[in-house]
Amino acid sequence: MTEKENSYERPTFNIEEELKKLPASPGVYLMHDKHDEIIYVGKAISLKNRVRQYFQSSRNKTAKIEKMVSRIARFEYIITDSELEALVLECNLIKEHRPRYNTMLKDDKTYPYIKVTTDEPFPRVLFSRTMKKDKCRYFGPYTSAGAVKDTIDLIHKLWKIRTCSRNLPKDIGKDRPCLNYHIKQCSAPCQGYISEAEYKKSVSEVIEFLDGKYTPVLTMLEEKMMAASDAMEYEQAIEYRELLNSVKQVAQKQKITSQSMEDRDVIAMARDEADAVVQVFFVRDGKMIGREHFRVSASTADNNYQIIGSFVKQFYAGTPFIPREIWVQENFPEMDLIAEWLTKRRGQAVKFLVPKKGQKERLVELAEKNAKLVLDQDKDKIKREELRTIGAMNQVGEWLGLGKVRRMEAYDISNISGFESVGSMVVFEDGRPKRNDYRKFKIRTVQGPNDYASMEEVLTRRFTHGMEELEEERKNREDGEEAPDGRFGSFTRFPDLILMDGGRGQVNIALKVLDELRLNIPVCGMVKDDNHRTRGLYYNNVEIPIDRHSEGFKLVTRIQDEAHRFAIEYHRSLRGKAQVRSVLDDIEGIGPTRRKALMRHFKDIDTIRSATAEELEQVPQMNRKAAESVYHFFHKPEKIQEDNAQAGAGNENT
Repeated sequence: MTEKENSYERPTFNIEEELKKLPASPGVYLMHDKHDEIIYVGKAISLKNRVRQYFQSSRNKTAKIEKMVSRIARFEYIITDSELEALVLECNLIKEHRPRYNTMLKDDKTYPYIKVTTDEPFPRVLFSRTMKKDKCRYFGPYTSAGAVKDTIDLIHKLWKIRTCSRNLPKDIGKDRPCLNYHIKQCSAPCQGYISEAEYKKSVSEVIEFLDGKYTPVLTMLEEKMMAASDAMEYEQAIEYRELLNSVKQVAQKQKITSQSMEDRDVIAMARDEADAVVQVFFVRDGKMIGREHFRVSASTADNNYQIIGSFVKQFYAGTPFIPREIWVQENFPEMDLIAEWLTKRRGQAVKFLVPKKGQKERLVELAEKNAKLVLDQDKDKIKREELRTIGAMNQVGEWLGLGKVRRMEAYDISNISGFESVGSMVVFEDGRPKRNDYRKFKIRTVQGPNDYASMEEVLTRRFTHGMEELEEERKNREDGEEAPDGRFGSFTRFPDLILMDGGRGQVNIALKVLDELRLNIPVCGMVKDDNHRTRGLYYNNVEIPIDRHSEGFKLVTRIQDEAHRFAIEYHRSLRGKAQVRSVLDDIEGIGPTRRKALMRHFKDIDTIRSATAEELEQVPQMNRKAAESVYHFFHKPEKIQEDNAQAGAGNENT
């Protein structure tokens, strides 16, 4: 290695020496693996004491921590002025890097809000996913986007609030009123049909409604309904009745959970060996406005309080609204510190409570039951999905006597009378399509409709390429180089089983190619019946019948259909390109615009061929140089003229 190359090499990290340099200050530490990937982020009151603990053999560490420590190649740290600053920084770094050994939220949800643009002379009521520090009013968060949209629709019907983005009052009278005015869902302030003061009165009523004051609206609608009925305006009365029912429906969604009018979140969890579900109840002004669950990876957490603590930090680092109270299932470390952090973010006191009796405890227990219910449902769903994917793969392996099969590759050929023959390779891993590994091949060496020869070319190219990449990888590893993802090429992964779209003939072609390349990979054919439906598998010169109701059969069918679809799509794209090609495309200086101009003027290729240079020059978009180029192209020696004519006759459709 040259001196210059050596200068770019990362210096050796001596963990023992670096541990001696750690300060006894609060801060955040980041653990890196040999690929320089951040695998863990943590905070400490004393970096010196906390980081050293990971590397002390005398300490009792869990298997998970031991595994993480074995992967640490180096660490770095960031000093902060206080533990609170370290907490904030830790939350931000975990959210940014998502280290694999931190307990991580699997969901990254944003909640819908109702936004009233009170900073405008004629405010609007909008759907929003973020709550910004502006002059607008925000209501929420809500857990159902559908409920938010229904509420906004109701507001438009009741108070006829505008939805347009016109700059009012500047744009008043500049354009016609929109459809909403004609369907009586807008009062058309854009036309001056309502004054600013009257419009703002309606907006004030909307704000009261969103604050939960439904009684005035219900009373108003009931009076209007009765008045319309007394006046025998029954259609109007029905309209008021429907609006009344809509308001009642919105009001009923707000379930009273407490007599106090506090904002609070109720948090509880349930877990199994690998995963956990955290349930959050959102209580606003004493009313439970909704609930939401979050999936959390629990494999790196030894205790429930670790999951609760990690969830609380990550959740409130990403949500704009922080309630006054947070009820949790059990105490967790750093509770007081996190409360201090949230107090600063909210600007008002935030406290954690662990209810032990009464209605408060029952509400936490209810959240826990909901979390357990979601977890059980997820497990059932995962089992069904595994039966459909991994279970189906194993079933195919059992039919063929191969045992466990993880990766399958399926091949197909597509052409029309030998025109633009293509091959496809689709990959399934653990029963799921791995589309990044799909490959398509344009047949180079075969003329005419010869599927066997085309398949031989495809397989030879695929596995030859793979063997070349493996050899390159081996040489690179001998030189001390290592690919970031562990592989140097896209063809280095060989399948556990090759599936051919066909029977004996296609299988024998594949075996021939593998034998020539000295590869030992099982090959089976997907045999179809007279109706082009999968009938069985051809393996070791025997057709194996398969149960049409089994998951294995369904998987084979999906793979066969996917290989065919992928080949057909590629063939269609090539055929489409070929069909719009013209002989004029081969002439220098003639692009799409001039080609179209020539065809519009002369109608066909023969007329263009017989035209003089002067006649060609008269065509719009043409000049003298381009005209001469076309003329000389068609007035080459006779044989070339004929070849060009034949090439263009069948393809000239533009």
